[in-house]
Amino acid sequence: MELWEALAILLAGVAAGGINAIAGSGTLFTFPVLLALGYPPITATVSNSIGLAPGTLSGTIAYRRELAGQKSRLIRFGTMSFFGAMTGAMLLIYLPSGVFESVVPFMIGGACVLIILQPRITKWVRARRPASKNGGVLMPLGAYGAGTYGGYFAAAQGIILVSLLGATLDDDLQRLNALKNALATIANCTAAVFYIVLASPAWPVVGLIAAGTIVGGYLGANWGRKLSPTALRMVLVVVGLTAAVQLLMGRI
Repeated sequence: MELWEALAILLAGVAAGGINAIAGSGTLFTFPVLLALGYPPITATVSNSIGLAPGTLSGTIAYRRELAGQKSRLIRFGTMSFFGAMTGAMLLIYLPSGVFESVVPFMIGGACVLIILQPRITKWVRARRPASKNGGVLMPLGAYGAGTYGGYFAAAQGIILVSLLGATLDDDLQRLNALKNALATIANCTAAVFYIVLASPAWPVVGLIAAGTIVGGYLGANWGRKLSPTALRMVLVVVGLTAAVQLLMGRI
């Protein structure tokens, strides 16, 4: 690995850590960089997932004040995120690699659409189903689904979670964002353990992304609230669509 390649991965990790702490979809920064540097999609996903885990933990720790009083939610939804991540990681490891390479461009495209529509989706769900204090039946099932998605391919897991939490729980947005970070940490760390044991990550990539996301997660949690949500969404969409096109062109 050349110095400029290592620097590109490190900076992508910083950006991903910050974005994950604020909203989610940090994978849409790191994954395209790894593809551009020639890493196979499965190797890129496994290495990226392991590397992102410390950053999501860093963001969760920085949001610990907003997590106060949410222990029961964390246990309830975190358990579902854990089992979902186990499911997603096993799918990634044991399904043929061609399945992953076929569906990921469309998953990235879907993530980009979700990023754009997230405010409207939340508003629509809130209008049809008033939020509650414990999330009802929908939120545990949603946490399992988001965990499965995150264990298989992490892009936009945070967006999915914050949309679900905002639609089903009646609480302050910053407290919900803190809970989102904690659930994403559970899912990412669970998947990372599976990948470490059963897959073949590129360890230099893991180390660089981990170092970057730790810094980015802390900075994003503390300063990221000042960023424009609209500008952030547009950056994520452009980066994500670039990665999707790159994957599709590679299969032609």
